[in-house]
Amino acid sequence: MVETTLSGATHHILTNDYASEWMGIEVLKIDDGHATIRMHLRQEMLNGFGMAHGGMIFAFADTAFALACNPANPTPKQAANITVASGVDINFIKPAFEGQVITAVANRRASTGRSGLYDIQIYAASPTADTTSDPGPGELIAEFRGRSRTISKK
Repeated sequence: MVETTLSGATHHILTNDYASEWMGIEVLKIDDGHATIRMHLRQEMLNGFGMAHGGMIFAFADTAFALACNPANPTPKQAANITVASGVDINFIKPAFEGQVITAVANRRASTGRSGLYDIQIYAASPTADTTSDPGPGELIAEFRGRSRTISKK
């Protein structure tokens, strides 16, 4: 698999991330402690009610969380470690549907020692939204809070 990319944004942890590849995740922006990603909701991502399966929204947010937690271009010292989830909570606010474009915006809220706290907002927009005037990512559909822990890479 080739690194997922868009507009020059890449992240090494996506190199063999087959779940993110299957979901069609596009990286929009990567900064220290921040990531913005998007994907299109497809039929196979829906539950029996015809709305996005909660597990798909969770997995999407979890990818944004991982990208925000791990440096895109780690120093040799940083490369000896990985940052993983130690716990997460998600609140579903509104449903999303097939054809919508969802965007996740992840931001570090706090970091001390080997622990961190991240908030990820997930938005849904129509696939025909006018992006030339930058209307934003759409309506808020979920809030994800992740707690991270940095551990040695094995």
